[in-house]
Amino acid sequence: MRHQLSTRINAVLDLDPTAPAIHFEGRWATWGQVSTLARRIGQVAGGGRAGIMLRNEPAHVASLLGVLSAGGAVVVINPTRGDERTRADIEALQLPVIIGLEADLAALAPATTATTIAISDLDTAPNVTGGNAPEEPGRPGVAVWMLTSGTTGPPKRVDLTYDMLARSVIGNNPEKSSAPTELRRGVAIVNSPLVHVGGVFRVLLCVAEARPFVLLRRFELDQWASAVREHRPRAVSLVPAALRMVLHSDLTRDDLAGVRVVTSGTAPLSADDADAFTDKFGIPVLTSYAATEFGGGVAGWTLADHQKYWRDKRGSVGRANPGARLRVVDDDGVPQEPGQPGLLEVIPAQMNSTTTNQTTQWLRTTDLARIDADGFLWILGRADQAIIRGGFKVMPDDVRAALEGHPAVQSAAVIGLPDPRLGETPVALVELRATATADRDELVEYLRTRLARYEIPTEIVVVDSIPRTPSGKPDLTAVRSYFQTA
Repeated sequence: MRHQLSTRINAVLDLDPTAPAIHFEGRWATWGQVSTLARRIGQVAGGGRAGIMLRNEPAHVASLLGVLSAGGAVVVINPTRGDERTRADIEALQLPVIIGLEADLAALAPATTATTIAISDLDTAPNVTGGNAPEEPGRPGVAVWMLTSGTTGPPKRVDLTYDMLARSVIGNNPEKSSAPTELRRGVAIVNSPLVHVGGVFRVLLCVAEARPFVLLRRFELDQWASAVREHRPRAVSLVPAALRMVLHSDLTRDDLAGVRVVTSGTAPLSADDADAFTDKFGIPVLTSYAATEFGGGVAGWTLADHQKYWRDKRGSVGRANPGARLRVVDDDGVPQEPGQPGLLEVIPAQMNSTTTNQTTQWLRTTDLARIDADGFLWILGRADQAIIRGGFKVMPDDVRAALEGHPAVQSAAVIGLPDPRLGETPVALVELRATATADRDELVEYLRTRLARYEIPTEIVVVDSIPRTPSGKPDLTAVRSYFQTA
């Protein structure tokens, strides 16, 4: 029997084939165009694993939907990770089907035994080349085999099941939810990369809601602002790095006239930046907490909570989403009292099935957190990234936030480097705002009144841009290379 997520995708694709679905680089594509390519892809891919070299283009959206509508498992392949690494990844996966642009297939899978499906645009039939890969059962129940962001090391793959994604984009009881009977009028903006769970979530949410959307290749300030002015979405999603770009740009409230709320996740956002954004544009910023492994969010601010509690709870990432459970434990797994710090454990709503009698296990994260008596969650930093400097604990996020408070700093990334005497010391990579200037001495002097002496970085390197993962987080492995060669 076809899963509710596949059924929902097929139902929405058939609602109105002539209506606009995806706006990309100045042109609208219809739901009929998306549907035609999606179903061609689904017929070839079937219900097994299908690797997709995902790029933010309409044909790739159709490929994603085609595999899912047929009940297959999308294996996410990032074609921008570097040719050698991607070729090795594809070889190890031994996929029966690989989908991508002709150039990507030629460069990254030249000797594959898989069936290849070369795509170009929504109006061009895919070019299918038969392979000799053995038949395989796929990954039963898995919708997307997703790459994590690889912030601190090589990305790993995580199973996002059909159940998880259905609960994320349809609701906690997708089997009881009726498909839309007409298309939405409002237009969303998708600027998250499809190789990240945020991009997959945004696309599937739009489809589940029968909502047309603007697809951007990446977040680029002028293109994003133009889309916001033209389509006037009521809600937009910005990762912290993008939000800070908007905050420190020349955009005004008139440019964001239709926007009523901004959501932000994937990385920490300081309360000061959230308040500065609201002060400048008059738009509340609702932060959230999510992870790839959860298939979506587990906590976040609602507009009602923000209006009632933000003044007293600023800096929190909100309360548990409906159906999710949160707790903080010590190193031995003993639950802590409200307000006490410890390791965060969660049971996401996406995994907390109400249709089975199985007991869902608590999932331990690597995040240090506290939860107050009202259920508001604060993320204090990553336990596995804590820097121990001569016996003192330094949290990189505290140092990063302090650096980003400097008026010349666009963003910062902080890591620990080995030190023969102190064990580790913090160092920082800093990206300045356009036309701004600041040197190491000025930044250190600024930090002296904001951080303890042991928290101040021993090295600060100013760069044109901080290397980032597809999710917008600093790529800490790449950041480390700046100091190894310095």
